[in-house]
Amino acid sequence: MDDNYLTVVDEDGNEVLCEILFTFDSDEFEKSYVFYIPVETEDDEEDVEVLCSSYSEQEDGSIGELKPIENDEEWDMVEEVFNTYVSSEDDEEFNDEDDDEGCSCDHDDEGCNCNHDAED
Repeated sequence: MDDNYLTVVDEDGNEVLCEILFTFDSDEFEKSYVFYIPVETEDDEEDVEVLCSSYSEQEDGSIGELKPIENDEEWDMVEEVFNTYVSSEDDEEFNDEDDDEGCSCDHDDEGCNCNHDAED
């Protein structure tokens, strides 16, 4: 299976395929963490619940058993990391929109007096 996916067992005992958004390590808590979303929710236009767990990396480099996050201090750190991730993703999307051809201003290209080159 692809390294960007993992399978979790839900509370009903069903296996759920999830996409890994990213992983990170915390020196403060001496743990590794993974953010992931169920694949079946990716195409929905609704808000997607992002899940996070700690884990111990296996010898083969894969994510081993997922473990719950244990306390409020740990959750605060995880939320801060996630908010930074979301902010950087939003910045990337904004920059990708600016790469479109022509002027990215709120006016049409013909009367553009901005400090960038618009295609004619």
